[in-house]
Amino acid sequence: PQEVPCTDGRHCCPRGSHCSADGKSCIVSPGTGGSHTAPRAVPCPDGQSECPDNATCCVTASGAWGCCPMPQASCCADKVHCCPHATICDLARGRCLSPTGDGDIPLGTAFPAWKRQPPAPVTLRQVLCPDGRSACPDGATCCQLPSAQYGCCPLQNAVCCGDGRHCCPQGTACDLERSTCTSSQPLASLPKAHDVRCDEVTSCPDGSTCCRLASGAWGCCPLEEAVCCPDHVHCCPQGYTCDPTAGSCLQEGGRRQPWVRKTPALARVGDVRCDDETSCPDGNTCCRLSLGTWGCCP
Repeated sequence: PQEVPCTDGRHCCPRGSHCSADGKSCIVSPGTGGSHTAPRAVPCPDGQSECPDNATCCVTASGAWGCCPMPQASCCADKVHCCPHATICDLARGRCLSPTGDGDIPLGTAFPAWKRQPPAPVTLRQVLCPDGRSACPDGATCCQLPSAQYGCCPLQNAVCCGDGRHCCPQGTACDLERSTCTSSQPLASLPKAHDVRCDEVTSCPDGSTCCRLASGAWGCCPLEEAVCCPDHVHCCPQGYTCDPTAGSCLQEGGRRQPWVRKTPALARVGDVRCDDETSCPDGNTCCRLSLGTWGCCP
């Protein structure tokens, strides 16, 4: 049943094609673009058999369905042969007669029909749950229910809530009290309030070192516990010495690195005073830390 016999009784064509009028070539039926595409078929009235495209279902002598290799063919009474559309079977002479009598052609022979193939099941990707038995659809997340069984949260890489009934999108946290999903971004921590005081009216940012400028005013070296260079302009990291000749910082052993330029110190009048002894940089807010000391919220 994989081949389609031609009407000349000597040739045949592959399933999904049909014979040309002269029987010398096979014509691929529309929609049968190759072995990877299912050929079109003509379903037979029993709902279980089918014939190739451009063929006709005819009942055979055994009562089963056969295929006449012609579209809209006439099935002959002997249940073996068939004739082209709009012609009449002349079994006595073994011919197909035209109603107008302008010619006749040999009878065609039906061949067995084949059973219709059920559509291939579509295999869906699934997410296997930790118990090794349960599974959720692709793109979902397995979350354990109060019964210890697994349910499916319809979100990918979701956060399973502790109540065993809800879930939240990735990157959020469950707020069961408010029945919402909140961002799990951590709160900003409060650094301890500390500025480097140069004198009663001048200070440098935390992590800096007060160094005198050439004018005699205070400047800030943006290094902690830095070495102030004698030119009153530059500074070096702790453990280095200033080398004015090379304009760099020299460490014992010969290692060098560029020296750093100082910046003017800040007048304390612009600071945010927390109390008489503590302040935060301008634009900050004083907040109490858990130890009772002051912190600065930027």
